[in-house]
Amino acid sequence: MTAKGLVFLVEYDDDLRMNLEFMLKHLGYEVSDFDSAISFLQKARRHSPAVLVMDMRMPQMSGLDLHKALIEKDWSLPIIYMSGESQTQEIIDAMKYGAIEFLCKPFPYTQLIQAIDKGLKLDSQRHEDRKRLLLVDSLHQSLNQREQSILSLMLMGHGNKYIASDKGLMADTIKKYRGQILSKMQVSSLAELLALCKGYIPPAGKI
Repeated sequence: MTAKGLVFLVEYDDDLRMNLEFMLKHLGYEVSDFDSAISFLQKARRHSPAVLVMDMRMPQMSGLDLHKALIEKDWSLPIIYMSGESQTQEIIDAMKYGAIEFLCKPFPYTQLIQAIDKGLKLDSQRHEDRKRLLLVDSLHQSLNQREQSILSLMLMGHGNKYIASDKGLMADTIKKYRGQILSKMQVSSLAELLALCKGYIPPAGKI
């Protein structure tokens, strides 16, 4: 495995696919190539960081159809489309589904490399965010029900006085709870807690 990450390449044109694969490997990327969208769905295995470079129009299953299938599988790969004759609506749909780039053939290879690097960086960040949120969920489960409720108010930006009033407790009691929460969440300050919990949504019934 190279340090640059994995490029999934889905292209039915054999010559173009082989040329792109040769270039990408020469530049230090790992490449896993497929001659159809169906082949990708059957054989590709999840990996991170990775990016998917694929043709828009392919026999049997189009790039958009593959994109939809990945969304249904909750596989949020950064996707780069290549196309020689796509209609405007296809481009709009591709971007609506979350494509990070749409390249019209012929395109400069430097443009493709820039898009790939952007996608690998994005996927790496997504992977780190998923790991962080799994950790937060595990730590959240270590809190008792009252601590979870107070944590929810802390994450909303409420101070001790508001939380004490909302919970019918003394401000000093809330201070103790805040200390316990920070300790159990393995942080030493509110700023660290907010950074750790960014984007976290407590499970239903645990707020």
